Formats: sequence, C-alpha cells, structure tokens
Amino acid sequence: MKKLLESDLKKLLKRGVTQIINEEELIKMLESGKPLRLKQGFDPSFTDIHMGHVVGLRKLRQFQDLGHQVVLIVGDWTARIGDPTGRSLTRPMLTAEQVKFNAQTYMEQFFRIVDKEKTEVRWQSEWFDKGKFGLEDVIRLTAKFTVAQFLAREDFAKRYAEGHAIAITELMYPLMQGYDSVMIEADVEFGGTDQVFNCMVGRQLQEMVGQRPQQVFLMPLLIGTDGVQKMSKSLGNYIGVTDPPNEMYGKTMSINDEMIIPYLELLTDMPDAEIEHNSARMSEGKINPMEVKKLLAHELVKDFWNAKSAGEAADEFARTVQHKELPVDITKVKIGLQVSLEYKVTRTLSALIVDAGLAKSRAAARRLIEQNAVDIDGKTVTIDISENEIRDGSIIKVGKRHYFEIVREK
Repeated sequence: MKKLLESDLKKLLKRGVTQIINEEELIKMLESGKPLRLKQGFDPSFTDIHMGHVVGLRKLRQFQDLGHQVVLIVGDWTARIGDPTGRSLTRPMLTAEQVKFNAQTYMEQFFRIVDKEKTEVRWQSEWFDKGKFGLEDVIRLTAKFTVAQFLAREDFAKRYAEGHAIAITELMYPLMQGYDSVMIEADVEFGGTDQVFNCMVGRQLQEMVGQRPQQVFLMPLLIGTDGVQKMSKSLGNYIGVTDPPNEMYGKTMSINDEMIIPYLELLTDMPDAEIEHNSARMSEGKINPMEVKKLLAHELVKDFWNAKSAGEAADEFARTVQHKELPVDITKVKIGLQVSLEYKVTRTLSALIVDAGLAKSRAAARRLIEQNAVDIDGKTVTIDISENEIRDGSIIKVGKRHYFEIVREK
C-alpha cells in the first residue's frame, strides 16, 4: 500500500465527488492502510462504453494507484431487467446473447482506464445463474424490504403517481445490485448520483448478513453533448471511448460552454489551479470559451489515442468546421446502377449515407434528412432522393462535421 498523503485524500475525496456515505468512516478505512475492495457495476445494455462511464473508472484508478482492489461487476443479469433510473417507462428486457455480446466490448475498453493486473472482474451469473439462486433465495431476498420502501424512490414514486407501469422485475433491480455487494464483500461502492437508492440497499443487505456495510461513493452524472440529459448511448448524446480521434474531438467541441469546466474536472488530469484559472478567464471575458474547449478536446484525444492524433484532429476540426474546407481524406462513395443477380438496383440518398458509414440504418439516415442535417453541394436536402439525381463529384455533408464525395461509375 502506498502511504496516504493529505494531497491524496484531497484528490480522492473532493474532486469529482458529490457525496460520500459515510465520509468520516471512509477516511478511517483509508488511513488504516488496509487494501479496500472497491465495487462498481456496469450493465452492458449497449455495446461500448462512453465518457459517462469514464468518470467512475478514473476515480477507481486513483484508488487503485494507492494499492486498493478494484472489483468490476458485469451486470449480465441486471442488464436483462434494465435499471429504471431516470426513465419514465419500463425498458425492454435484453436476451442473454445480447448482453454477452455487449459485455465483450466492455471488457476490451475497461482497461484503457483501469489497471487490468489490479482489477478483479466478476459476472453476476456467478451467483444468479440457474441452480445457484433459486425461488427460495428470491423470496428470502424480497422479504427483507417493503413495497413502500421502493415506492419512496423518486423515479418509482413519480411513475406511480403518473400512472406509468412499473414491472415487478424492476423492483428486483436494486435487490440484485445490492446482493452483488454481499457476494464480493464490498468495502466501498461507486456510482452516479442516480444510484444512491441501489447503493444503500447494498449497505442494508450487508448489515443483515453480518458484513460491515459498504461506504457509498457518489459522483456527478456527466451531462451529454445535448447539454440536457446525462450521457447515454440510447439518447445518442455520448462521446465513446473508442470514437475515432476526429469524431471524439468534434463531439467534444460540440458541448455547451457551461459544460467545459465539469468535463475538465471529471475527465482530465488538468491541475485544479489551471482549471480555476481558465474558468475565471472565461467568466471575465478574457478568453474565448472555444479556446478552453480545444484544450479539453485535445486532452481527451491524447489520453485515449495519442498526442499525434490529438494534433491531427485539431487541424481537421479547424479545416472542416472553422474554415469550412473539406477533409484531407474525404470518403468516396460510388454510385450508378448496381447489378444484383438479374436485377439492377438504384439506391437512394439514405443508402449512400449508410454506405459512407454516417448512419447505422436507412431509417436513421432518413431521419437526418428530415431534420435538415444533410447538404448536397451546400444545399439542404429534405427528401430521400434517388442516386440518379446526384451528380458525379458532389460533396455530401451530414451533420456539422462529416462529408463524403460521390463518384459516379462509368
């Protein structure tokens, strides 16, 4: 264990922290010199992780560097239920196959932030799979809490008052998350501020079985690129940790000015004094917020890729967004009659956008067109036109930063 310094405590317990339950007890545990078991769970509801996940992983890495044991829980059971936190409606359940596929991408990305050699990865299926956790266990677990306790939770109470459905499986979610703490004997659980109820259930369950109740470490939720809701794959307001450098840089540059300082505090190692200096200069009008945002974007790309990529992404942003020039390596999409068996198929603009890799489906591409987010040679297109209406050499712009060039086959 590394000797705990006052500067370590400040870094651990103050920056990027909303609340600690119980901070005094946690400080005593840290000062004891005993390695702590630090729990954070992740539901692989989608593929890949984003910067919202990174907030917690960075804090875990700080503890890890002092010698504490990180335990990552892969919620391969709770992901099938879906945590209702922040949602107005019940989320559809995922299949075991979907969860497993998504979880594999998580495994590849966790260790871009935390130290793999110092991390214990546990899957809920270790204790919840068939034959290990039966109906008797479910009844015993649910008997420890009342419906009234769960309806006191803010999101459940709101949905109940508004007449929205609450599935019984959703009531199981906090119990299952709490039971994870019992199974790994967690000393501290980390989570966003929307997880306080679930984390406290874990404390209560540990006390009921004779374990020392875990401390709860709550961190702020990272607001997404829309500037309104927390970062989420399902809302599309995210910056992915595996986004290509230009994409990561461009998405970061799209955030609201009010989010610059929180992003610097939660996602970078920029010293507090430098962050405060930049914040003061923006408030006093001594620096354009865009310049500080560029520092943020550069730091993120450098940390997740490298300094060279960060510099190139900055140049690309300046060229394509600020100076309205075309990218250096613009994607080319061929058009013309495509032979498929005996039939000749003519594509539409939405299909070309998918072919360029700028939408996952034609439906998604059509939504972009309907939202006036697609230009052809500088003119906004509002309908899904045929490729025959697009001339050779046309430049198609999708959103603010993405371009591709049409090459008509002879």
